[in-house]
Amino acid sequence: MHARPHCESKAQLNLRAQGFRTFMPQIQKTVRHARQLRTVRAPLFPRYLFVELDLGRDRWLSVRSTIGVSSLFTTRDGSPVAAPVGVIEALLDRFDGQVVRLDTGLKLGQRVRLLSGPFADFVGTIDRLDDTGRVRVLLELMSSAMPITVAGAAVAPAG
Repeated sequence: MHARPHCESKAQLNLRAQGFRTFMPQIQKTVRHARQLRTVRAPLFPRYLFVELDLGRDRWLSVRSTIGVSSLFTTRDGSPVAAPVGVIEALLDRFDGQVVRLDTGLKLGQRVRLLSGPFADFVGTIDRLDDTGRVRVLLELMSSAMPITVAGAAVAPAG
């Protein structure tokens, strides 16, 4: 389902009020505004929500007219498109009850993007992984490699 800009939570609230089960994967990231840093929960896929539908039982046509919803992905015949098998399950495996953790399966030498902190959105290379969940990342700044240590949840594989 495709939501209106910045209306993912509103769409989720209204869909749940109608009895639909929804899933909006979120991550923690740092937002910079007016020289201040704030760590917030943000949608992993901005403007997208997953809605569980039983086509034979649910009145799924009402999803399109729900407040906050922009459109529902449908086939040419008008029936909703299902998410590919395994996508939701993979996201739920990384879900800790609050946010989706993208730091599972990290390897030495892997390129990662920092999600939070003063170096948010910088890309670096993993130099060391701790048993405590800390990650040392080498950032290329001003022609030199600067090591920083962050929590594992603060990095995601760079795409």
